[in-house]
Amino acid sequence: MSHLKIAPLALVAALCAGFAAAPALAQSFPERPVTVVVPFPPGGASDSTARLLLPKMQEKLGQPLVVDNRPGANGATGAQHVKNSPADGYTLLVGSIGVFAINPALNPKLGYAPGTDFDLVTVAVRTPNVLVANPNFPANTVQELVAYLKKNPDKVTFATSGAGSSDHLTAALFWQQTGTTGIHVPYKGGGPAIADLIAGHSDVSFQNLGAVASHIKAGKLKVLGVTAAERNPVLPDVPTMKEAGVDGLDVYSWQAAAAPKGLPPEVSKKVVDAFAAALADPAVRSKFNDLGFQIVANTPEQFAAFQKAEEERWRRVVADGKIATQ
Repeated sequence: MSHLKIAPLALVAALCAGFAAAPALAQSFPERPVTVVVPFPPGGASDSTARLLLPKMQEKLGQPLVVDNRPGANGATGAQHVKNSPADGYTLLVGSIGVFAINPALNPKLGYAPGTDFDLVTVAVRTPNVLVANPNFPANTVQELVAYLKKNPDKVTFATSGAGSSDHLTAALFWQQTGTTGIHVPYKGGGPAIADLIAGHSDVSFQNLGAVASHIKAGKLKVLGVTAAERNPVLPDVPTMKEAGVDGLDVYSWQAAAAPKGLPPEVSKKVVDAFAAALADPAVRSKFNDLGFQIVANTPEQFAAFQKAEEERWRRVVADGKIATQ
């Protein structure tokens, strides 16, 4: 005799209603505010990127988007929070090259894998790093800095937005390429690093152009070089690192968006479309360009391929340079 029990009709009806409700909820997304996690303190490139995009995204989605700064572990703390959030579109991530490519290259026990734990949405913008210094620092050019470092080994402090960040690895590559050394001073994000650099508590730094352009124009920081293949329109008189005599330092930092893995297709489309609409807006593009950012705005599929290539690139850099975050 079978022991199979037949579910009451009321229970069957409830289950069917639940299954039917899921697509309906996805189609009505969003019905409440959306949280955009920035895994760094206010003031850095990821934070600036999110805050420039959110007003137009709010217009597109019809709900408020709220920035939630969750710094720690070079962005890993905030990224893990997003990974563990429901895949319903109400928690999104705007993070940097460090979050999506460098962290996994540096730390095999990171706690998240960008290619498998997130729905990758888009690489929004990219910007070169620029070598900046406190105005009172003695060196005024890249070659003067190299000479100063060689005369004063282990004396010059290099502020970075965190151990394993793109500015940290750029500094490490700079030391390797020039045969110099410096003191690495990691902060919990670009904002605090820049603030201490301006205050004179640190000497130099490789920071995202977008995060320091206004400080350079205001005379609060002086710029020695840019880590791009060509000069940047925002700083046309500033030489590239190659022009300044240092090869192998073409480094771009980029900012991207993602969501917890498994968004419903209807929600995913709305999120992707909202980012695309904001990045296509002429006023938004103009603001990014003024800060030295270049619009990328690629597709989820393009982002996935790019993320994989970038992670592999930085794994080689870390291995070749024997770079550690400690």
